[in-house]
Amino acid sequence: MNPMPASDRLPDASAPTERVSSNRVAMTVMATIFFMWGFITVLNDVLIPHLKTVFTLNYAQVMLVQFTFFGAYFLMSLPSGKVLSHYGYRASIIVGLIVTGIGALLFLPAAQARSYGLFLFAFFVLASGITLLQVAANPYVSLLGPLRLASSRLNLVQALNSLGTMLAPTFGGLLILSASVLGAAQLAKLSPAAQTAYKLQQAHSVQGPYVGIAIVLFVLAVVVWLFHLPRLEGAAEDDPQHRFADALKLRRVWLGMLAIFVYVGAEVSIGSFMINYLSLPEIGHMPEARAAFFVSLYWGGAMVGRFIGSALLTRIDTRKLLAFNAGIAALLVIATMLTFGHVAVATVVAIGLFNSVMFPNIFTLGIEDFGPLTGKVSSLLVMAIVGGAIVPLAQGAIADSIGVHHAYVLPLVCYLYIIYYGLKGSRVA
Repeated sequence: MNPMPASDRLPDASAPTERVSSNRVAMTVMATIFFMWGFITVLNDVLIPHLKTVFTLNYAQVMLVQFTFFGAYFLMSLPSGKVLSHYGYRASIIVGLIVTGIGALLFLPAAQARSYGLFLFAFFVLASGITLLQVAANPYVSLLGPLRLASSRLNLVQALNSLGTMLAPTFGGLLILSASVLGAAQLAKLSPAAQTAYKLQQAHSVQGPYVGIAIVLFVLAVVVWLFHLPRLEGAAEDDPQHRFADALKLRRVWLGMLAIFVYVGAEVSIGSFMINYLSLPEIGHMPEARAAFFVSLYWGGAMVGRFIGSALLTRIDTRKLLAFNAGIAALLVIATMLTFGHVAVATVVAIGLFNSVMFPNIFTLGIEDFGPLTGKVSSLLVMAIVGGAIVPLAQGAIADSIGVHHAYVLPLVCYLYIIYYGLKGSRVA
């Protein structure tokens, strides 16, 4: 077995107080990183309607943002697993932060050239860095302490992730969408030259926020470089005797991957369409900047639910809580599809509260009792986050065909599978 890098070694066993203190500092560092990637991921929800206007795209075309962003998870998860295996947690997290920061800086030339292709490339690089962070940080937090409290710990840091997702839409709405003063009808009345100048100004409005994000990420990389993360006893992501093929032979791995796929797909689809959905005359009849506030409430509900879930999971079975939340989320999707006005707005926003525990619970159950295969299974579960690329794109095609309101049938199907996974599919044989 390859030796774990020195930066990942635990304090000496004779110093339990030092270990507890080190673990707490590690959890604080992880929580900050979770916050940042949540913030960055959900900022996409603000950019989608913005880029739709700037480049005059239909729903399927603009959902290439999510397809590219979450497609990076699929393409980069296995390479990220190899980076983690070779270099350890500390180095992997540093590299992940730097790559994510570089991706954020790429928004400058993309906006300057007003090129949708360059924007998509920037999203891909950004997501590649986050993929490495996901591969390293999720199992790290799950295994950083008693196994029985793994779901509780992951829900806690995911709550900080949700704080980032809650703040991002408001932040983006103020700095990006508030500059979008012209509607489609008003824009069409301008001369071609005036339209081009306006769209260029709109494209440039994304530069400042992403430069700020890049600076924060580079600072975080320096902080992690200065801090030595404790090693996880029993973590065997560096064991060359176990391959991805060994993990893929197990049915429970596939069921867990599908659960992550449909959950992320449903969560991202709902958030991605929400601004356009709430802007519809029969639903919220509100400007995009106002709708962004409700997207913040959607992701804020996930934050509140994860703090509550972190406490509940010390007493309630992980599988039962997962199935219960998925069931309520499914009912809320049905409600928003069958109603209009304030009821439709309230029910679609409330889904966020019940999304809360799903990802950390699915991930914890997905790596449960895999021993030396844990690192490989973690990479495969992160790969399944590609659901955030496929499901929104499919929902975009449905929305172009039957409208945004009833396109939410796709997330409904996703939640029905999660109910099955919580009750039966996740159980260890």
